[in-house]
Amino acid sequence: MRKVLFADLDNTLIYSYRHDIGAEKRSVELYQGREISFMTQKTYELLSGLSERMLFVPVTTRSAEQYGRIHLGIGDIRYALACNGGVLLADGRQDKEWYRRSLQIVEESREELGRAARYLEQEAGRMLDVRFIQELFVFTKCSRPQSVLQGLKEELGLRFTDVFCNGEKVYAVPKKLNKGMAILRLQERIGAADAFAAGDSAFDIPMLQAAGLAAMPCGGIGGLSQGGHIYEMPGKAVFSEELLEFVLWHEKHGSSGGFFRNA
Repeated sequence: MRKVLFADLDNTLIYSYRHDIGAEKRSVELYQGREISFMTQKTYELLSGLSERMLFVPVTTRSAEQYGRIHLGIGDIRYALACNGGVLLADGRQDKEWYRRSLQIVEESREELGRAARYLEQEAGRMLDVRFIQELFVFTKCSRPQSVLQGLKEELGLRFTDVFCNGEKVYAVPKKLNKGMAILRLQERIGAADAFAAGDSAFDIPMLQAAGLAAMPCGGIGGLSQGGHIYEMPGKAVFSEELLEFVLWHEKHGSSGGFFRNA
């Protein structure tokens, strides 16, 4: 059975123009004629080599449309998971049966998502229209995201839904619509037994926990500490470079200890 790397994109493999990742970089995303996301040249070279040795599957909270703006330059990508795993793109096309099943999975959260949308519609500091992304989760931007997040928690009770913020972005997402469940669904479908995962945010925690081996940035993720199969990178280089070197080391040597001794 083929090995697979499930990896988040933003701030894991690619970085916005706001981040300093050095001069040796490649543009990977255009929006309205502007270069807005980049990948280091070393990341590109490592990912190109890794793609020849194992299956690479991007896993992102971006919508399928937003994911479609990204061009990594490493050839065709067989599978990608968008909308926090609710949408499967197979050879660039949305898998209808996967999406149908995703809608069934989030059905129990629909009432809470509706309340979240109504709450956010009334938010005076909202900076964007409230969006129900492919009927899977709710998203907007607010000028005071932490305050809004606390209000959402009180409003919803969070029985079936989780809430997150990332900068100005605020999300209400069904608990079962998570990257961990998504990669397990895809592993079952394609028969992949050996799963690596990498990510940098709270959205990625279920994926890191579900994988056989996982990499996160130096400093961890929101209280998730190194332990078991989850490893924190040294922080001596860009996270994207470290995580790919880590996965390649483990794939070659079958262990992780040597990587950290030589890091």
